[in-house]
Amino acid sequence: MEAAWRQAGRGRGRARAGGQAGNGLCARGGASGGAARPGPGRGSGGGTACISLTGSSSLGASELSSQKKFDEIKKANQAAAKKFVEDQFSSSSEEDEDIEGKHGKILAKTFTTYTNQTDGDASELERTRQYVNEAFQSGALTCLICIASVKRNQAVWSCSGCFCIFHMPCIQKWAKDSLFLISSPLTDDDFGKKDYPWPCPKCRFEYKRSETPTRYYCYCGKVEDPELDPWLVPHSCGHVCEREFKPPCGHKCLLLCHPGPCPPCPKMVAVACYCKKAKPVPRRCSTKEWSCQLPCGRKLSCGQHTCENPCHPGNCQSCPRVSKQRCVCGRQIAERLCASPFWQCEQVCGRTLPCGNHTCEQVCHSGPCGECPRSGKRPCPCEKSMFFLPCTEDVPTCGDSCDKVLECEIHRCSQRCHRGPCEICRQEVEKQCRCGKHTKRMPCHKPYLCETKCTKIRDCQKHQCKRKCCSGNCPPCDQLCGRTLGCRNHKCPSVCHRGSCYPCPETVDVLCNCGKTVLKVPCGRERSTKPPKCKKLCSRPPTCHHPSQEKHSCHFGPCPACRQSCQKVLKCSHLCPASCHDEALVKQTGLHQPAGPWEQPSEPAFIQTALPCPPCQVPIPTECLGQHEVSPLPCHSAGPYSCKRFCGRLLDCQNHTCMKECHKFTKVNGNADRQKASPECSQCEEACTKPRPPGCPHSCILPCHPDQCPPCVQMLKIKCHCKLTNLYIECIKITCADLKEKDLLSSCKNQCPKELSCGHRCKEICHSGDCPQNCNQKVKLRCPCKRMKKELQCSKVQEGQVSLECDTLCKEMKRKASEIKEAEAKAAIEEEKRRQQAELEAFENRLKGRRKNKRRKDEVEVEQSLWQKYKNFIVLPVCGVAVVMLAWLMAYNN
Repeated sequence: MEAAWRQAGRGRGRARAGGQAGNGLCARGGASGGAARPGPGRGSGGGTACISLTGSSSLGASELSSQKKFDEIKKANQAAAKKFVEDQFSSSSEEDEDIEGKHGKILAKTFTTYTNQTDGDASELERTRQYVNEAFQSGALTCLICIASVKRNQAVWSCSGCFCIFHMPCIQKWAKDSLFLISSPLTDDDFGKKDYPWPCPKCRFEYKRSETPTRYYCYCGKVEDPELDPWLVPHSCGHVCEREFKPPCGHKCLLLCHPGPCPPCPKMVAVACYCKKAKPVPRRCSTKEWSCQLPCGRKLSCGQHTCENPCHPGNCQSCPRVSKQRCVCGRQIAERLCASPFWQCEQVCGRTLPCGNHTCEQVCHSGPCGECPRSGKRPCPCEKSMFFLPCTEDVPTCGDSCDKVLECEIHRCSQRCHRGPCEICRQEVEKQCRCGKHTKRMPCHKPYLCETKCTKIRDCQKHQCKRKCCSGNCPPCDQLCGRTLGCRNHKCPSVCHRGSCYPCPETVDVLCNCGKTVLKVPCGRERSTKPPKCKKLCSRPPTCHHPSQEKHSCHFGPCPACRQSCQKVLKCSHLCPASCHDEALVKQTGLHQPAGPWEQPSEPAFIQTALPCPPCQVPIPTECLGQHEVSPLPCHSAGPYSCKRFCGRLLDCQNHTCMKECHKFTKVNGNADRQKASPECSQCEEACTKPRPPGCPHSCILPCHPDQCPPCVQMLKIKCHCKLTNLYIECIKITCADLKEKDLLSSCKNQCPKELSCGHRCKEICHSGDCPQNCNQKVKLRCPCKRMKKELQCSKVQEGQVSLECDTLCKEMKRKASEIKEAEAKAAIEEEKRRQQAELEAFENRLKGRRKNKRRKDEVEVEQSLWQKYKNFIVLPVCGVAVVMLAWLMAYNN
């Protein structure tokens, strides 16, 4: 693809360069001299058209021409890329690694329908499989006319006789040339009266003129111009073949559209044997004829014996028995085959004829001998006169001239009637030679041939006749053609002819490197055909120190680099596990120093040389310096190492570990405990971090030490339970006390200032937790209307154990108050209605007053409601009662 685009780009650059020269646009035309085409070689018959671009009016034309030129270059690039892709995916260039697996799937799909009928038996498919494999194999399909590969994207034609595949243009030209050569010797009157055939270039199978291929069809002939599908057999439509089997049996081919002949019919039919004695049995249609092996038993031609051969097809053989039989005349008896009862002996009959003077001269015959041949009416030798004579007398001559036509068929015999043949013609005549150019007087019986050689061209249209005194009907050329065939290896062995020579019939074996795999290709294709892929193992001896090579297929060129492990013994006694490095490619540098910057640097040279074995990588268990771990290290670097972890040994403080990186340590006093610090470990410099007693907020006053910390004697400031007083207690007392003691230490011994839920103060001494709710304070309890009151204990009131209900007077007062509220509500509603009515009447009056501006506005007289009339009489007593009740309640609460 990249090469195609690069080639198109070069053409585009040339077209652009040509168009910019001379202030004009020049486009190289094709064969028609029309559209501009990029690149050379596009239409050899085209010229160059130049358009001058001068003036402001030419700017628009320049833009249009540039756009057109760009479109042409774009189309050319796309066409080049498409052609490159098609060439890459043609059947002659497919060399993918997984091509065998892909072809296997396509073959299995093609033969599935057939193998289903035969229960998986594919033995009858070998010939068809060979044709299908050739369709896939690179270079196997070759057009014998042009000696070129048949690609999967080209139109082809397949011969129905030999199933050879040809390019469609090649076979069309072949048929046209063949018909022309056959019909060219004919005259105008004879032309077209006979449908002359044309032959297949390979098998010479003849086709009629009407059978000349004009369309590209698939193998089965159903689909015209089948599409290119990489998952089908090349040039196949992918449908079921359905061609008639040969010989025809009534069934059709079950394979998918395929090249080559159809396999034998796989259908099962019930067929009787040849002699029809056995019952019909189911057999494969292609092998339906069978023998029951019983004696035939049919009457032989002799009419006496029966056929004793096993059940067989066709007519029975002749009777093989021998019997004594008489000849036709009955004189001799001989033992002869029973199949030929009629035979003649070699004796002359010798019986006397009816004339009584002569005997029968016929050899052994049956029936009467017949009349004497010398009896009756007999002619003279010249057959002009008839005589009636006895059979004992010969017929005399008549004495007249013979007058029979001589051998020259011109003159007659001038002798008298005579017995025997006439003499040759001796008359002298003016004779013309066979070619008609010369005359001469000579005896009639002698032929006259001149010495002039014929100069006409024979039917081969190459050589002259050169026959002396030729009659004009020159014989066919008898020289050998001798032209070099399309294979470029052989010459045409046929007699000299017109037109193209037939393809070379020879085949050439293309061998793999070892010669065990052979690919037969037409002669001339061996130079362009890639060698076959050989599945045999390469038999070359190894070039490294190994006794044998790795198993790999046969190939050309040097063997691949050995990938076996080296297995040489290293200094550490281990075996080298690296790949073989006896023939490693090493780049050579510094062999040639350039003389200056003008000299191009040469490509680096590579040489094959043996490299030393790499360092041993066998893992050796090795312990680190601090004995923390055992790690597998490569053999060449095995030794004491630091694992990069912290040392981790317990220091003298017994609280911290050594934070140094893994280091070497020395055992002290033979102590084998690895967890204890050594002199190389660090010294602890931190403060004591041991946990303090619960509740102690102070840190230990000693540095980091191994034993328990001393008791804390610092004073601890805490709040009492009521949070009002600060208490100072030793830390050890508060941290070592239990819950009850802590509760006593935290009490300030004063009354609790907390307020109970009832609103009274707690009577207990400073304590922890919630205050008790058993309040003994005396409280006043009132009825719901607040008129009556009573003193009771607060805790009982809170618990709801006692209650004070309203009496009859309270209820009466409550009823009167509700009535007063209802009356006030009704009065308010009436007042609102009157106000709205007054506003409505005022609004209507304002509308009327606009027309009568000088009229006096009507006064609206509003009638007072009952509430307005008697409100003073109702409100004053009610307010007085309310004031009295309020005063009584205040006095009661106090």
